[in-house]
Amino acid sequence: MDAAYAPLLQGIADQQSAMRDELIALSNINSGSFNVEGVNTHGERLIALFADLQAQVEHIEVAPFASIADSGELRQRALGRAIRLRKRPQAPLQVFLCGHLDTVFAADHPFQTARQVDADTLHGPGVADLKGGQLVMLQALRALEASPWNAAIGWEVLFNPDEEIGSHGSAPLLAEAAARNRFGMIYEPSFPDGNLAGTRKGSGNFDVIVHGRAAHAGREHHLGRNAIRACADFVAALDALNGTRDGITINPGYIKGGGALNVVPALCVFKFNVRTSTAEDETWMRAQLESLMADIGQRDGIRLELRGGFTRPPKPFHGLTEKLAGLIGDCGRELGFSLEFLPTGGCCDGNNLAAHGLPNIDNLGVVGGKIHSDAEYMRISSLSERAQLSALLLLRLARGEISL
Repeated sequence: MDAAYAPLLQGIADQQSAMRDELIALSNINSGSFNVEGVNTHGERLIALFADLQAQVEHIEVAPFASIADSGELRQRALGRAIRLRKRPQAPLQVFLCGHLDTVFAADHPFQTARQVDADTLHGPGVADLKGGQLVMLQALRALEASPWNAAIGWEVLFNPDEEIGSHGSAPLLAEAAARNRFGMIYEPSFPDGNLAGTRKGSGNFDVIVHGRAAHAGREHHLGRNAIRACADFVAALDALNGTRDGITINPGYIKGGGALNVVPALCVFKFNVRTSTAEDETWMRAQLESLMADIGQRDGIRLELRGGFTRPPKPFHGLTEKLAGLIGDCGRELGFSLEFLPTGGCCDGNNLAAHGLPNIDNLGVVGGKIHSDAEYMRISSLSERAQLSALLLLRLARGEISL
């Protein structure tokens, strides 16, 4: 490695303890997706942390989150603000960095605080997904700004409030960023073994609202049309599609219907997720859903509504994304560790950005695991390790040593 980078990378290593302490503080701020106050509080703390970078700061309101309630009616829920930071928008190379503010842990979830388990393990809500990654991003940008080559790179940071619920409100912000940047660096956590994601599956979330006809379960059972039974048949037929086409998985995830046991239920709401590997998978899945809807919906007194759709297309691993991965892999080797880029069924904002044509690597954050559970953890030493990885990439690009 060129000696010119050593002081900047050592500066990151020197911040290891401070990064750990700050991550504990960030983790202790509940920022569940629908905790508007908590998401905004977390965002303001990040603005304070990033203040020394002297970037332009924007607070951006996003559209509320729309979903189907148990009543079958459309419900809208307010979300926190997105935050966008920009610096040197006229520089020859524009880079987009992204990390979400929200976690999956609601304000009333029992998992609320972080603690250090041992010398190199931190346990807490969001420590890996994705609050640790925000500090990795910060230190990498500080190294760039402290370098003599910083004028070559302009950068844009987006902290969005709704990634964990699909990024519907922040989708326009991601599309705008994809149009004006050369590549993206997204700070989702790496895999527990430290490797990074290559191809990612696409995802769609759907709701089926089944309408039947209420009746007295004893006196006039024959006049009722049982929405739960019709929905159960739909679920069974849908789940049976698993294994019939390679690359597609279907997960029935939620069902709600009925009430008093002496009433034939007139309503049932069902929600499910579909993962896809190719764009053609989406076409195939829509055809299957249309067939199932027609089959169940032809029953006397039964009516079905299908809501939702595919929101994150599959993310391929080729072209400039693959070249970017190669550059990151080279930086890892310079720092003394190797990286593999592996396929995964998970998806994130990297899918959205790729769909808009922006090459990106999307889990440059900390090394951790058991995310989305109360066992979430991260490797403390990966704070400086992964910050050095991003910093070295940016420094080498800014200096003109490497290029896309």
